[in-house]
Amino acid sequence: SQVLVESGGDSVQAGGSLRLSCVGSGYMFGDKFGDYCMAWFRQSPGKEREGVAAISPSGTMTYYSDAIKGRFTISRDNAKNTHFLQMDALKPDDTAVYYCATDRRMYNCDSGLWSLKWSYNYWGQGTQVTVSS
Repeated sequence: SQVLVESGGDSVQAGGSLRLSCVGSGYMFGDKFGDYCMAWFRQSPGKEREGVAAISPSGTMTYYSDAIKGRFTISRDNAKNTHFLQMDALKPDDTAVYYCATDRRMYNCDSGLWSLKWSYNYWGQGTQVTVSS
């Protein structure tokens, strides 16, 4: 079974909004979901997977890539083993498969490591976001 499962991807017009969700397996995390940094990445055809946002275990610290800063908001609900990516003012360049990620070594989101894909060893299957102009 999947450790992380994303949902919420869809096709929208430019300027629209979507909210992605990522649920962590209760079998894998139990009541420890809130112990780990959680992140969102995205990948479009022909491009490298890039870090979009990350959130600290408690939710008090958030990190964003320059490409989406001010438009996307990451949050989490540890009681529900879930974290979210609220995406507003979407642009065609935001079109990609979005993945959530975590790693049980990451008890904090390191400011220099959160956006690196090799920092994580647990990934969801991805959810497609398509933004048309």
